[in-house]
Amino acid sequence: MKDLKKIFGNGNTSSLRQLGILVSLVVIILLFNGLTDGATLLPTNLSNVVSQNSYILILAIGMVMVIIAGHIDLSVGSVAALTGVIVAKMMNDFNVPWPLAIVAGLVVGLIIGAWQGFWVAYVGIPAFIVTLAGMMLFRGLQLMIGNSTAVPVPNDYQSLLAGVLPEVGPNTGFNNLTLLLGLVAVIAVIWRDLRARRAAVRTGAEAVPTWVVVVRLALLTAIIGFATFLFAGADVGKSFPNSGIVLIVLILLYSFLTRRTIIGRHIYAVGGNKRAAELSGVNTKRINFLVMMNMSMLAALAGMLYIARAGAAGAMDGTNWELDAIAAVFIGGAAVAGGIGTVPGSIIGGLVMAFLNNGLQLIGVGSDKVLIIKGLVLLAAVAIDVINKNSGRFSVIGALTSRRNRNGDELGVPVNKS
Repeated sequence: MKDLKKIFGNGNTSSLRQLGILVSLVVIILLFNGLTDGATLLPTNLSNVVSQNSYILILAIGMVMVIIAGHIDLSVGSVAALTGVIVAKMMNDFNVPWPLAIVAGLVVGLIIGAWQGFWVAYVGIPAFIVTLAGMMLFRGLQLMIGNSTAVPVPNDYQSLLAGVLPEVGPNTGFNNLTLLLGLVAVIAVIWRDLRARRAAVRTGAEAVPTWVVVVRLALLTAIIGFATFLFAGADVGKSFPNSGIVLIVLILLYSFLTRRTIIGRHIYAVGGNKRAAELSGVNTKRINFLVMMNMSMLAALAGMLYIARAGAAGAMDGTNWELDAIAAVFIGGAAVAGGIGTVPGSIIGGLVMAFLNNGLQLIGVGSDKVLIIKGLVLLAAVAIDVINKNSGRFSVIGALTSRRNRNGDELGVPVNKS
């Protein structure tokens, strides 16, 4: 049983938690695929799901770091909308080239993040209050700059950020670049597992049995291959979206940042026990400043992706985006108190909400009922775990907390056991 658990990760509770979320995602997809007579897994629908939700998933990447650090950001939708209208105005009214406009949009996000990070980190105002004020402030600026009207964006900008991988090479009946992307993913997964096994053998650590490695690689290769052929088999001009490429790069980058760098360890330390982190030499103010600034930068990027897909910056852009991002993070296993959460878990949580929303729409459920169901799913995801923890039964959050207490040296600081 111990080796069987390692097929799905390291065999620890965190890996099994992510497995549980992933299984829920698969069940939702298969359920709605049956209810819609196969429409859910049509290549065109899958491409639409990625392009329609990429900006929410990007917000979830930043939001999980904010929540791990023990904060919340309610302003991300307004920041995305404000950045979107500024970038659209620059390109439409002042003929600024789109590369320069994108850079300017990221700078806007960094400035906004620095503004909010200053109040949170150095003045000590709770992030909830700062970002609540920011939600109103930046929404008002967005409406004022855009004059509450739609501001169109150039076609080349739309083609870049809202387009799909182009058709290149010989006619194989598939999108060759999507096939190449899938091949690279398979090679990367195999290289990562084999490298980890070699490192375990070299350091004398307990190595994962060969059969476990083979089974795990076979399963991952089959999943990646299946998804690759689904996307690659779409009609011309409807293959894997460019926004999905941006999302994949960010997932890899921030997964590495949170798991393998000192900054990532310090973010977990601050969220787990701020006082202990300070006593261990962690600059908590700088960490809080950086997570808030990073969140606004990613919100700016999400806003730019959205206006490319919509073709214009509108007055209602960004409405309730913060709620979807927060829901994705908590469904993905983050703890309300901070200190717990992962980027992959948040992405899976976001995909659960994305396919739930997509499936309900495909079977004709009204938008009012969709909101009700999504709210109940979020409540259930957190309530079940909290109830189990309070009653002494198995709890994901409790198990993760116990594991972190046993291995507090991974973060380099003591962990609060209260």
